[in-house]
Amino acid sequence: MRRRDFIKAVAGSAATWPLGASGQQNVRRIGALIALAEADTEGKAWVAGFRQGLEQRGWSEDRNLHIDYRFAPAGAQAQALAKELVALQPDVIFAIPTPAVAALQRETHEIPIVFAALADPVGSGFIASLPRPGGNITGVMQYEPSVTGKWLGMLKDIAPRLARVAFVINPKTAPFYNYYLSAAEPLSQSLAIELIPTLIENAADIERSLELFARVPNGGLLLPPDVTTFTHRDLIIALAAQHGLPAVYAFRPVVAAGVSCLTESTSPTCVGRRHFMSTAFCAATSRPSFRCRQEPNLKQL
Repeated sequence: MRRRDFIKAVAGSAATWPLGASGQQNVRRIGALIALAEADTEGKAWVAGFRQGLEQRGWSEDRNLHIDYRFAPAGAQAQALAKELVALQPDVIFAIPTPAVAALQRETHEIPIVFAALADPVGSGFIASLPRPGGNITGVMQYEPSVTGKWLGMLKDIAPRLARVAFVINPKTAPFYNYYLSAAEPLSQSLAIELIPTLIENAADIERSLELFARVPNGGLLLPPDVTTFTHRDLIIALAAQHGLPAVYAFRPVVAAGVSCLTESTSPTCVGRRHFMSTAFCAATSRPSFRCRQEPNLKQL
C-alpha cells in the first residue's frame, strides 16, 4: 500500500460520524499533528491523502469540516503543539508518527486520537493490545519486528561481502528501536553480520557517525522507521553514495529520492547512481500493517 493510500485509509477511522439525510450538518473539527515540516514533500502527500480519505466519506473542508494542522519536524515542539490542539477541543485528532502520538497522549485522555505509521503502539504504551486498544487511542501500525530479518537478508543479497551493518536511529523520536533491534540480532549472527546500533539525534550526528562507520570496509546501513532519519533522508542518501555504503530504507520515498527502483511484488531490485546500490522493502503489496480492531471511546457527537 502506498503511503498516501495508507493515510486515506486511516482518515476513514477519523471520519465515522453519520451524515444526515441531506448530507449537511454542523461543521466538525479535526486536529492533525504531523511530525514533518509543512513544506516536506512527503508531509504534503500525507495531508493530501488524509483530505482525500475524508472527502470520500462525505467530509469536506469547504462544507462541513474544519481541520487545524500543526507540524512538528522530527518531533520538534511536538508537546507545545499538542497542547495547542487539545485546547481547541476538536472532535478527534489525527497523529503521525510516534512523537506526535506521545505528545498528545500526555495532553488528553478524552479526545479520540487516531494514529498512523506507528511501529509498536503496544510497547510504546499507547494501546493495551491490538485486538482491544482501549482508552482514546487507536489506528494503524506499520511493520511487525520480523521485517528486520528481511532487511538484513536483502542487504546481504546486494552486498555478499557485507560484514558490518549500522542500525541508524534516534532513540528520542523512535523509543521503540529495540522492537526492531532485538529481532534483527539473531539473524545478524546467522548471516555473520556485526550489527552496530548507531544512535543519532540530528544532522551533525548523522554525518559524523556515517563518516566514522565508513572507515572500515564491508559495511552497510539499515534505517528502520524513524522520523528523524526520514527528515534527513537527503543527507543520508548523499553520505551513503559518497562512502559506497549499501543501504536498506524502510520507506519507499527514500528509495525514490536516491535510486531508480524496479519493483516486483516479491522481489525488489534497485540500481543506484554512481555504481552504488541501495534497496528498500518497497514491495507495497507485501508490507504488513495492523489495524486496531476496537475503535476508541468516542465522545457522543
